[in-house]
Order: sequence, then C-alpha cells, then structure tokens
Amino acid sequence: MSLPVRTENEASSGSDIPVEWFAPLKQKQDERESVARPSLSYWQNAWRILRKNKLAMAGLSVLIFLFIMAVLGPVLSPHSVTQQTLSEQNLPPSAEHWFGTDELGRDVFTRTWYGARISLFVGVMAALIDFAIGVIYGGISGYKGGKTDHVMMRVIEVLHGLPYLLVVILLMVMMGPGLGTIIVALTVTGWVGMARIVRGQVLKVKHDEHVLASKTFGAKTVRIIRRNLLPNMMGAIIVQMTLTVPSAIFAEAFLSFLGLGIQAPFASWGVMANDGLPVILSGHWWRLFFPAFFISLTMFAFNVVGDGLQDALDPKLRR
Repeated sequence: MSLPVRTENEASSGSDIPVEWFAPLKQKQDERESVARPSLSYWQNAWRILRKNKLAMAGLSVLIFLFIMAVLGPVLSPHSVTQQTLSEQNLPPSAEHWFGTDELGRDVFTRTWYGARISLFVGVMAALIDFAIGVIYGGISGYKGGKTDHVMMRVIEVLHGLPYLLVVILLMVMMGPGLGTIIVALTVTGWVGMARIVRGQVLKVKHDEHVLASKTFGAKTVRIIRRNLLPNMMGAIIVQMTLTVPSAIFAEAFLSFLGLGIQAPFASWGVMANDGLPVILSGHWWRLFFPAFFISLTMFAFNVVGDGLQDALDPKLRR
C-alpha cells in the first residue's frame, strides 16, 4: 500500500520534510512479478533444513565414512581377514597392526572393517525387508479399514507378543546358524513397527481429495497406495528406516555375542566383542574396545540422522 502524496503547501506548513519522501516508489513490471526467494520442492526444502542441523550432518558424515571403510578397509590392510600368525598373538596397536591382533594373530583392523560389512549389511537388509512388508501390510490394513483392518491388526498384536529370543532359537534349530537366519529372525516380527506407522499415515491421508478422485476414476487399491498414499508417507517411512538399521545392527551384535549369530571364520562386531570380553582383564583392551566403539558410533550416527530427518520431513516440526 503506497503512502499518500503530500502537496508542497502541506509539506511546507510547519515541517521541513521533503515532498519526495512521501512519493510512491516506482516499480518495474518484472520487479512486481519477481519472487522473494526461489521455489523449492518438498525434498529440496527438507535437504535445506537438514543441512542446518550440524549434529545430523556430523552423523551423516560418520555413516558415509563407515560405509566407505567397510568397502575399502579390508583392501587397504596388508593382512588377510583369516590370516593367522601364532607368533603375533595379542599384540597391541602398532604401525604394523593398527588395531592390534587377537589370540590367533589375526589383524583386528582387517577383521573390524570386514565385520562392518556384515553388520551394516544385516542392518540395511533388515530395514529394506521391513519397508517392503510393512508398507504393503500396513497400507492395505489402513486403506481397507473395517473387518479387514481389525483382523490384520490382531495378527500384528500376536506377532508383537512373541518372545524375540524364542523365535531366534527356533529359527536356529530349523535353519541352522548363519547370516540368512539372522536376517530372517530380525524381520519375522521387525516389520510390525513399520506396518503400524504406515497404517496410521494411511488413515490420515486416505480421505484427501486426490485419493477420492482416484477412487472415482476406478483406480485399484495397489495403484492408489503406490501413487497417492506412499509419496505422502515417505517422510515418516524414511525416519522409521533410519531407526530400524541401528536396532538391527545392535540385535545382530547381541545375537553374535551370545553365540547365536555369525559363526567362525566370519567376523562381525558382535563376534569380535564376544571374543574380546574374556581377555579384557588380561590387558588386551583393544580386542573389545574397537568393535564396541564402532557399534556405539554407528548407532549414535543413525539416531542423530533419524532425528534430523524427522525435523526436516515432518511439516509440524519444521522451524
């Protein structure tokens, strides 16, 4: 709204304010149509908010470093993951063995990053399987509603009530110990949390106008979930996946620590922590310190990235 223009008589009576101060500014047509700041998409805006979160960016940098070292770490080391040199048992960290050696003379640095491959693989695979099952199951349950939703939610409650260790032990008996058994054990009931989140999001979105329009044109349920509902739920789903990965890594380490996980000669952080705990009182601290440190660091990094993504992707929490 422009200010009123004062005449020379009004400006000169009792005031020395120039008339030009009350004249409206001349604005060009292109300046009127210009936007104050460039238009950003949903994901561009989320990335802009995430970059301002220093703790989340630090966690993201740590995760990138861990994934790179999981790929290149064993290659950079001059020692093999299964190389045994009995004359170099339980050596402390040095220039030859950066993280020391274990009771069989194997290089802990090489085994640490080889174990990172297995631990990160288990975490990512568990998150992807939870995503696939949870999105389909929770999407159908929330979209159909009524008796279908009631029956499907009772199934989820039954699975949620199963003792986790009992399921793992039964799978170990039927399938035998191994990497595949751990992934199956983590995902038998692990997708329940994802299904509940997806169901809640579907219940919120399924009555929106664009969903009703797709129904009117005769779109099938699978297409509506994939094209209309899923894009609006990706924020909550991605946050849940970032929290699923560290939980799966910790569960794998816990099972391996109990002897129910990865078996020799393969190495994971849980196996290395199990091997290093009995000898820590003997002064061989490095055998427990490095696997425990990287387990803690990975879980911390995933959790801070998940918190940052929640702030960036949830419109209600944006600042």
